[in-house]
Amino acid sequence: MALSADDSTVAYIADASGTFNVTLQDVAGSGAREITDHPYRTVRAVAWHPDGKGLIYLADTNGDENAQLYRVDAAGGVSEALTDVPGSRFIEPKGDPFTRDGTAIVYTGNDRSPGDQDILIRELATGTVTRAYTGGGRVFAGHWSPDGSRVTAVHFIEGNSHHVLYVVPRNGGSAVRLTPQDTVATFWPGPWLPDGNTFLVRSNKDREFTGLGMMNAATGELTWIDTPDWEVEDVQLSSDGRILIWMLNVDGATALRGRDLKTGAELAFPQLPTGEISATALAGDGRFAVMLLTRPTRPRNIAVVDIAAGADGSVRWLTDVTPVASDPATFVEPTVVRFPSRDGTLVPANLYRPPGDDPVGVVISIHGGPVWQDRLSYVHDGLYQYLLQQGVAILAPNIRGSWGYGNRYTFRLYHDWGGVDLEDIAAAAAFLTAQPWIDADRIGLYGVSYGGFVALSCAARMPDVGWAATVTDRAPVNLLTLAKSSPPTLRSMIATVIGDPETEPEFLLSRSPITYADDIRSPLFVIQGANDPRVPQQESDQIADRMRNRGIEFRRDLYADEGHGFTKADNQTKATSDAADFLIKHLGRR
Repeated sequence: MALSADDSTVAYIADASGTFNVTLQDVAGSGAREITDHPYRTVRAVAWHPDGKGLIYLADTNGDENAQLYRVDAAGGVSEALTDVPGSRFIEPKGDPFTRDGTAIVYTGNDRSPGDQDILIRELATGTVTRAYTGGGRVFAGHWSPDGSRVTAVHFIEGNSHHVLYVVPRNGGSAVRLTPQDTVATFWPGPWLPDGNTFLVRSNKDREFTGLGMMNAATGELTWIDTPDWEVEDVQLSSDGRILIWMLNVDGATALRGRDLKTGAELAFPQLPTGEISATALAGDGRFAVMLLTRPTRPRNIAVVDIAAGADGSVRWLTDVTPVASDPATFVEPTVVRFPSRDGTLVPANLYRPPGDDPVGVVISIHGGPVWQDRLSYVHDGLYQYLLQQGVAILAPNIRGSWGYGNRYTFRLYHDWGGVDLEDIAAAAAFLTAQPWIDADRIGLYGVSYGGFVALSCAARMPDVGWAATVTDRAPVNLLTLAKSSPPTLRSMIATVIGDPETEPEFLLSRSPITYADDIRSPLFVIQGANDPRVPQQESDQIADRMRNRGIEFRRDLYADEGHGFTKADNQTKATSDAADFLIKHLGRR
């Protein structure tokens, strides 16, 4: 999501036509219009040129994640491909790709070496592309300095737990490393301050939670601005350098904080609905922000938040995506609960209870990632609310490995897939069994991506719980084959987060649900995208082969034109609806 330089028009990505395309809408509220019409490509990111006449965007094909860079006029028309390297992946920067004067863009690509991401700078007048950083590894561009002479870059050394920050010159010269050799911490670069000597940064250096600070672009000296006992998730600075806002993740909900950097005064904000803000764009003078906001009873929509008026400001919805098959008046808000795992660790969870007094079935819904979180949002396109209307409760635990609860909690799962996560799900099942309004014979499992791995692992390795049904969506089945087939740019992360397939094959197999597939007793439904580069089709092929002729209800749906994240509206609707119907069949009202 991005605002035009004159703050009049917001660009965002929407699937109103059935696939995700670039959409423009006036901030004043006039109708939306698509300016791209890709039937097979999926737009992943979009940005405005500073002159307001055109935009650039990244789009892949049928979910293959090999995004290419395009340019399109704001009025629409035929897009121009700026890159065309089949099999290679280009990635947007953390900030605005354009220099302030609009003469160049920065992005990342692995077109030189499949396992390495270079920082690429394209001069728009000539089309010349400079490889400004070729140090190897998973490197991402950050933010341009105000004069466009430098750009920050961040190197992911070990998954998401160790970052190295650089400042990279635009016109040649060596990158300057800002983080010390002996410092293992996360550093997320943010916007530069107007002086050009300092930029904002989110970091957990010497802290349990990610805080907000300022870093000297020459020395790397870090000065803290806010160090809360919750994670700072995003930071925005108005282009005039005056208004600073940042977002906190407070138990799965987003809270706003802000400061007027000219006066030093803390900002007050209008009352926002309790939910999740997943993207923000701030007006050039900081008067307002557009935010992508969702809550458990409302799908993701764009809101315009009046900042200038402080606590008396308004929150105006710019878009109004609403459910078409359900009545929002019947929707259920979750309750945040905590239950103890085997070692006494308290596991937070969102618990949704359907109306009525009769005992009900329940599905344990496990998020992907694993460094992700079940948020106070409209999850899985309304799957939770649909299940609730059919009398099925939901417990969505944020098991160890989840984001939002500090370093030790988040990174506890590294190299322990199929370990403490299964302990936490066993504790979740025990917690549910103790609730008088839960039918203990109707407890099911649902998970997407990593969450699907956990769900399938529970079905295979803890069959005595008596699971009533299991649904997995794009789920790893065999950690050894998964690690061996991972995309080149992800292999070092896979070795750290899951395990090394070259040196630890026995360990990976011991933690793989495929090893225990013959012990699965619950009905099983598997969903898979044939073009998935992260969890290839061979993963679901393996479980399908093992479940064949077992005499247990089994179904596998394969989507030929999808990857890891489904991008076509019809496919999304069918996959979610079929998963819901399978769960309702086994967990719903009797």
